[in-house]
Amino acid sequence: MAGTVRTAKKLMLGREIAHMMSVAGVTQQQVALILETSPSRVAILLNGGGAIAVGDLERLANRLGFTEAGYLTALNELRRDNHKRGFWTTGYNRAYSEDIRLRIDIERHADQIRATHTEVVPGLLQTENYIRAMYADQPSDIEGLTSEEAVQARLARQEILDKSDPPQLHIILSESCIRRMWAPDEVMREQIQHLIKLSKRPRIMLQLLPYRMPPGSRAPIGTRFTLLRAPSPGVAGPLELCYIEGEGEIRYLDEKKTLIAYDTAWTRLTAAALGFAESRKFLTRVLDETP
Repeated sequence: MAGTVRTAKKLMLGREIAHMMSVAGVTQQQVALILETSPSRVAILLNGGGAIAVGDLERLANRLGFTEAGYLTALNELRRDNHKRGFWTTGYNRAYSEDIRLRIDIERHADQIRATHTEVVPGLLQTENYIRAMYADQPSDIEGLTSEEAVQARLARQEILDKSDPPQLHIILSESCIRRMWAPDEVMREQIQHLIKLSKRPRIMLQLLPYRMPPGSRAPIGTRFTLLRAPSPGVAGPLELCYIEGEGEIRYLDEKKTLIAYDTAWTRLTAAALGFAESRKFLTRVLDETP
């Protein structure tokens, strides 16, 4: 086994192997013996950072009692080309760090994306002019990367919304996202109009959390987080992760207890925020107030 680049399909395959191990009641040490490798390499594989040959995968499944042809086909589908995520070292693809590349890859496989945002409109919903304003006079951390390449990278990421089977996108925005002047008035107007238009799409749900909320309806929105779900052809269930991005830190959380905690926080936020129709009306009012 070789390779440490994490991808959505590798994470799904790792979860399937962990499921087989749990059902069969075997340890990482025992799996290492079957695969003729080390327990540390097995741990990497389970964490979505390794690679496994087709023969090794089928041998492992058979030894653990998973011999059904359909399931073996699903495992091989997860293994096939699971190291590929595109050409990340050329053109605008260079705009993203390795950790961000994993998120983008998961977004491409996702059937549900739920996210909270403060201060800045989320990248998936930004207009081109808003993106350009965000990158204006902002030096890149990547040598040789132009601002135009950075803009194109952000726009390319939005292509998932126009697929024949786009993910269900549910976003909760703090009022600060549409009040903060990251761009000239005309660009902010265009951005708000874009949000209103997107909110009418059947797979996009947008809620606003105004500054002024009735007592008892407040919910903390200070911690930005994204809940990602990607369906898997296996039996271990969908890949579910909580993505958190802070200053100089990106984390992907998948522990069940943690996911339940963030799902509970999400429920509180959706209950506190304006409904979909109310949110659209709120955006329209802010649009009318913008010079």
